[in-house]
Amino acid sequence: MNGVINVYKEKGFTSQDVVAKLRGILKQKKIGHTGTLDPDAEGVLPICVGNATKLFDILTDRTKEYETVLLLGKTTDTQDISGNVLSESDSYKDLSVKEIEDTILSFLPGYEQIPPMYSALKVNGKKLYELAREGKTIERTPRHVDIDNIEITDISLPRITMKLSVSKGTYIRTICNDIGEKLKCGGLMESLLRTKAGSFLIDSSLKLSEIEAIRDEGKIDDILIKVDDLFDYEKVHMKSSSDKSVHNGNIFNVYDTVENKKIKGNVLVYDSDNMFVGIYTYSEGKYKPFKMFL
Repeated sequence: MNGVINVYKEKGFTSQDVVAKLRGILKQKKIGHTGTLDPDAEGVLPICVGNATKLFDILTDRTKEYETVLLLGKTTDTQDISGNVLSESDSYKDLSVKEIEDTILSFLPGYEQIPPMYSALKVNGKKLYELAREGKTIERTPRHVDIDNIEITDISLPRITMKLSVSKGTYIRTICNDIGEKLKCGGLMESLLRTKAGSFLIDSSLKLSEIEAIRDEGKIDDILIKVDDLFDYEKVHMKSSSDKSVHNGNIFNVYDTVENKKIKGNVLVYDSDNMFVGIYTYSEGKYKPFKMFL
């Protein structure tokens, strides 16, 4: 069983919980997720199965879209509603809608974000949230994050509802915290829904219970997205005489293919039996392996 399943992660589950439950549902060990969602967050969580786990570095690098509710006037140690309260203020009542909008939009097109202590980032082999639970706070290096779009959909103080499109590694709860800090009233993330991760959309995502029902019907293949269907690259088919070479991930020439043409950029490579082999890149007169899936 190889491919990607577009899972809807429900509240209360960690991303690893979803992986563990899917291992039981699919009876397969080689499974992994493509981007952590906090336990209280919901939404799109693409899960790679079998040889699709080789896609982790590609899928996690794609833009993600979220819907979030920012609650002004309160801060916590986790920067979301689940944490211990650090401060409370009602000074947000003195803010005008324009001040709020201008402050939020000032975060476009990105900024230097300090990762939160309650995160899975590792320092000297230890996850930050493990240190935070021990009551430790260490200095974190700011990282640039890209924010492609922020749409403010509702302002009903103390709550602000927003849609955001951001780059890999962006913490939405930290954005909420930083907006509150800039407005000098404090803020936290009250809720989070991931609506898109790369090409995976919330409308086609499935809850674990739905996946289990589909398994019972014997239709798992219907929801398993094949690796080669995830890429809009041209296809290259090998001549039978070159099958063994490409199966071993070797470099091959244009004349080794049925198409016999130079295709710039990445291509999807298939053997003579039309079995997907991997992604290759044309360079310096030859096709070189980029990612193998055999």
